[in-house]
Amino acid sequence: MSTPAQHRQAVGLLVFAALLWSVGGLLIKYIEWPPLAIAGGRGIFAAIFLITTNRNLKFTWSRPQLLGAFFYAGCTVSFCVATKLTTAANAILLQYGAPVWVALFGSLFLRERATRVDWITIVVALGGMGLFLAGGLAADNVLGDTFGVLSGVFFAGMIIALRAQKDGSPVESIILGNLLAFVIGLPFMVSGGNLSGSGWGALIILGIVQLGVSYHFYSRAIRHVTALQAVLIPVIEPLLNPIWVLLLMGERPTPLAIVGGAIVLGTITTRSIISLRAATT
Repeated sequence: MSTPAQHRQAVGLLVFAALLWSVGGLLIKYIEWPPLAIAGGRGIFAAIFLITTNRNLKFTWSRPQLLGAFFYAGCTVSFCVATKLTTAANAILLQYGAPVWVALFGSLFLRERATRVDWITIVVALGGMGLFLAGGLAADNVLGDTFGVLSGVFFAGMIIALRAQKDGSPVESIILGNLLAFVIGLPFMVSGGNLSGSGWGALIILGIVQLGVSYHFYSRAIRHVTALQAVLIPVIEPLLNPIWVLLLMGERPTPLAIVGGAIVLGTITTRSIISLRAATT
């Protein structure tokens, strides 16, 4: 059972991790490589970072550890594909359909039941997501948007599998997942052509900072929050991800998409604040 102090610290780590995640859309858009090559490249840099910064790693090859690795790799790979094939805003907002899946399956696998407030949050957020997609969905983005939804499913599976290891060390799943992403992306890295110096710099930042450092903290935080809190609290990412891309690359969401996105983020933020207050009273 986590103490209030541990919960508060975990919330801070989740927010910090989300801040680092938010640069992913910009850097993935910037690197002139196929999406699977990018996923593989950042995976190997993240794995090396996590291996060198974590002591006493224990690879038990348990079912939760392997499932965590599988879902993690699926999440990061499908998000790279989505970001390359659709707008950064679409990719990240569709990934944040994950709370629905966590609420549905968290009670089944973790016995962490969603409350009435959680379900209200999810329903309102889905309505906002519908507005978002109505304003931003285009025929030539269907494949990318599909991978965005898939990324959200994998994200939810990853959270449940990592939370199932709350009494152990979830970071091993993340390391294995990054190595799996590298294996998946390696053929595309070989055939993807040469990267510029700035491209390699962006890839290294993606691997070490955007994935490595963020999940270093996320794997510690998830031991002291519920699975649903672990996906509802990091709301900075879907807010900032498209903003960085808009400011630096000029990719602009439609007005209706902005309204829908604001509803999603506002709803999830409100639920996160309620969760934090409940834990400290």
